[in-house]
Amino acid sequence: MSSDEKKKINAILILEIIGRPPEHLVGSLEGIAKQIGEEKGVKVLGKKINPPVIMKEQKDFYVSFMEVEAEIEEILSLAILMFKYMPAHVEIISPQNLTLTNAGFNDLFNELTRRLHGYEEIARILQTEKMILENQLKTIVGTEKAITHTHRETLKKGEDKKEETKEEVKVKKKRAKKKDAD
Repeated sequence: MSSDEKKKINAILILEIIGRPPEHLVGSLEGIAKQIGEEKGVKVLGKKINPPVIMKEQKDFYVSFMEVEAEIEEILSLAILMFKYMPAHVEIISPQNLTLTNAGFNDLFNELTRRLHGYEEIARILQTEKMILENQLKTIVGTEKAITHTHRETLKKGEDKKEETKEEVKVKKKRAKKKDAD
């Protein structure tokens, strides 16, 4: 690693959270700040949590955000923070210039690729599960329609049987009359 790569990175991460009740938002942000500080190669220098405010679109949800200033040992650690905590904004304060070797770029891009593949796998699983659930729902709805249709057919057949039964009664009466006549 060059001396530029060994320079620690000072960055500000802005993390936003939505939920309710408002007291839980502050506690959740405190917990996230603590977790960030426990990450390998990351030291939290300071944090500022803004009080929750009610959302304009959702009257029963609140929104709050936190600014975390962190000292990060390497760019790969910053990339991992970005994927793990999904900040709304990241600003690198220092150093002014970052230089990476091929190995540094390889580490960064391999981590990026690994995470993207993980997210793609999750998306595919969710799509497959969604398709299975939709098919099951169609089967259930189709079965109910089929049951309703079958029930109607059974009723029709029952009516036909009643008519057949009337015919059978007539035939039996004729046979009985014939036997009596003989």
